[in-house]
Amino acid sequence: MSATIPAPLFVLEMANNHMGDVEHGLAVIRAFGEVCHAFPFHFAFKLQYRDLDTFIHPAAKGRDDIKYVKRFSETRLSRSDFDRLVAEMRTYGFLAMATPFDEPSVDTIEEQNLDFIKIASCSFNDWPLLERVVLSDKPVIASTAGASLEDIDRVVSFLAHRQKNFAILHCVGEYPTPDERMHLSQIDFLRARYPNTQIGFSTHEHPDHVDIVKLAVAKGVKLFEKHVGLPTDTYPLNAYSASPAQVHAWLQAAQQAWILCGVGDTRLPPNLEEAASLRSLRRGVFARRPIKAGEVIGSEDVYFAFPSQPDQFTANDWSKYVEFTATTAIAQDEAVAPVNAGREDRRARIWDIAQRVKALLASTNIVVPGSADLEVSHHYGLDRFDEFGLVLITVVNRCYCKKLLVVLPGQKHPEQYHKQKEETFHVIHGEITLELDGVSRVCRPGDVVTVEPGVHHAFSTDGGAVIEEISTTHNKDDSFYTDPAIMANKQRKTLLTYWMD
Repeated sequence: MSATIPAPLFVLEMANNHMGDVEHGLAVIRAFGEVCHAFPFHFAFKLQYRDLDTFIHPAAKGRDDIKYVKRFSETRLSRSDFDRLVAEMRTYGFLAMATPFDEPSVDTIEEQNLDFIKIASCSFNDWPLLERVVLSDKPVIASTAGASLEDIDRVVSFLAHRQKNFAILHCVGEYPTPDERMHLSQIDFLRARYPNTQIGFSTHEHPDHVDIVKLAVAKGVKLFEKHVGLPTDTYPLNAYSASPAQVHAWLQAAQQAWILCGVGDTRLPPNLEEAASLRSLRRGVFARRPIKAGEVIGSEDVYFAFPSQPDQFTANDWSKYVEFTATTAIAQDEAVAPVNAGREDRRARIWDIAQRVKALLASTNIVVPGSADLEVSHHYGLDRFDEFGLVLITVVNRCYCKKLLVVLPGQKHPEQYHKQKEETFHVIHGEITLELDGVSRVCRPGDVVTVEPGVHHAFSTDGGAVIEEISTTHNKDDSFYTDPAIMANKQRKTLLTYWMD
């Protein structure tokens, strides 16, 4: 396995901006070394390697009328010149990398022990070159300008199957790239399509344009590449290469963007100043009537009003998971607060039930859709859930309905009936005692029982069970319990959506 690509990493692409003058190339590295040392990022300097004796066709050598033949020939450096440039990169703390355009250049990268190999967009699906590159232990960074989706799929698969550490860069091969062709949302597309691949950004916008790097940072990019150069009277810069001052502004923009984006991999810890400000705008809980000490305080016993008093309970503290009990007498219109009421949050109990259901399902190898809602029925309250209760997982509820009924060990589901729904129980795990109109029978895995509308039914289990229920449409107002106490309990159900992770 090759080395990893550090993050955030900014790659400064010298290309041919050394102008075939090794002393100028050294000056470029030194100038950007002074710029980069002030920023807490990883930096790499990148060269381009071509074995010109074999790269250029014999008939094209010396042809000044072919643009790139002329450019490559005029900026040619010797191997010893490149060695000096690489040594200077190391002196200034840069990682070193190069783009090879032919197989002999990969040999040079290995001989110099550079840190990374870059694949240019024009070589993205140069398969002879890629076959040579993957024989190296160097991480690979590849630009995708102009590549079709099929090409990207193939190259990503090729590199992944060879256990390469690699990244691909969104890139537009126009120099400089106009805003309307930047298409930064391709970063999102590539990340969604290749979730296990690092996605970076190779930029060719006008060097004064720093908003683009901010947007890329906000999209989660931590690998950047930019063409750089050092303008002099002898060697002016091209339209897409950035000067040291422009790179400084570019890096400042990226740093500011990371500050603005802040923490994104976890929820922020509480901000006490923010919390105090928000609390002052909340409605307080007030007694609608006199409440005696020891009474459980229900929704009908209170009202919510602004402003709240310091340290009292607010509407944000009130939910069906929470039970309030008066510890002292509370007068009408008095604030309900910790000094006169106790508060018990039962969310932990609901979460514990969800975990127990997950464990039971895992032990049976029953797979549940991740989007399925979990419904906890606590008929006589959570305190008696382990005695009387049921968990329902709704898979689909249309003109037909499918649910999984999970009965935990020792639980009983109280007697009920439906006026409209017909349901069929298919026991897929465990053993239940099923009562139909008072007649008991034991059902085991594989047993199928149909419960017609109007039939009173209840069931229980000693060791835990899972029942597949297939029925006509389930309507929430079509469940009738024979115990009036259950029917009077309007808070007997709790729904969870995000419970599978």
